[in-house]
Amino acid sequence: MSATVLFMPESAYGPTNQCIGVGDILRRRGHRVVFAAEASWSGRLAALGFEEDLVDLAPPSETEAAAGQFWTDFVRETAPEFRKPTVEQLTGFIRPTWQALIDGAKYCEPQLREIIARVRPDVIVEDNVVAFPALLTAEAPFVRIVSCNPLEIPDAALPPVFSGLPAGERSQWAAFRAEYERTHRTLWAEFDEWVVAQGAPHLPELEFVHTSPTANLFVYPEELDYPRSTALDGTWHRMPSSVRETEAQFELPPGDAAWVYVSLGSLGGADVDLMKRLVEALARSEHRFVVSKGPRAGEYELADNMVGADVLPQTKVLPQVDLVLTHGGNNTVTEAMHFGKPMIVLPLFWDQHDNAQRVHETGYGIRLDTYAFTDTEMLAAVDRLLTDEDVRRRAAAAGQRIRQADGLRRGADVIEAVATG
Repeated sequence: MSATVLFMPESAYGPTNQCIGVGDILRRRGHRVVFAAEASWSGRLAALGFEEDLVDLAPPSETEAAAGQFWTDFVRETAPEFRKPTVEQLTGFIRPTWQALIDGAKYCEPQLREIIARVRPDVIVEDNVVAFPALLTAEAPFVRIVSCNPLEIPDAALPPVFSGLPAGERSQWAAFRAEYERTHRTLWAEFDEWVVAQGAPHLPELEFVHTSPTANLFVYPEELDYPRSTALDGTWHRMPSSVRETEAQFELPPGDAAWVYVSLGSLGGADVDLMKRLVEALARSEHRFVVSKGPRAGEYELADNMVGADVLPQTKVLPQVDLVLTHGGNNTVTEAMHFGKPMIVLPLFWDQHDNAQRVHETGYGIRLDTYAFTDTEMLAAVDRLLTDEDVRRRAAAAGQRIRQADGLRRGADVIEAVATG
């Protein structure tokens, strides 16, 4: 039975690519797939075979914006905050980010209601970290996707989300949680009041998004996941990875040297000073690097032992490299695990600190200080992970298990069951 699936992803590459991967499976199964993505994605989703019925998260600009341009600009303006400890980022970055997301949800609420009336979906899929009441009050059931670190799903026995704190050392957890409540309680209460005024249920305590009573998906492999004190209920389904099949082919230049993939993501790549610092350090290595240069690619040059472009087909690059140097975004971390690649992680913001810590403490890579690493530390980490046979063997075995689990189709199966059930 053909169904209509409406995807509402956050306007960043990670969540949107996540939905593209699952949506493509559903489209090829004969379902109608519509994206209510942010307007700067216009044309990009239609080119992949999807319907577009897009929204504005702010008053439209007079000039054409690149996909996800709002968040590129936002990160560039707030980049100095990334040099601070995570507890200080709560004031300077995390709260302003929530505020920006809330402002977008409020602005597009009328548009979303009109889209739902036009599309008449059988299921709505939300990959967002804030609530959109129009999605919750529609007649169709909704599926929530958590495509960030699973600490987004609270558990008192686990480290607080956004903290990057170790799972085995609780001494700083209480102080971080107290600071989060101090800086976010009023914002949460005001948003909760607005959500209820739109006809949606109250938000969970100090959370900005609802869990679906029908089905929820989270993208994270068991190898990195946390030991919960309370098991997730039957509405939750794990996608160990979600590797889209829509990207162009890519071939690395020939040669015997080891290859390292370098990507700080579409947003981290906007920090040009950090990208220049990385190029400077890695230029001294005997190894070769393929670099995803990011949205400001024209503002710096690569070294002689590097190739790259502003955007690379990541899922086609990863199988060909030996090591991944990443910002710790959930997409890149889970895709690196999918292909069995160890990681060096340089976290910047949001859940990247949590992913970096988890990769480090589970032994699948090394976390370095993003702004204070020395050339010696960086080069030593690269050399170690390229030669440590135990780490490489564990990563390869994990990748084989994750690929066999086929998370992309597992997620599509859950959404399809809700849509046709």
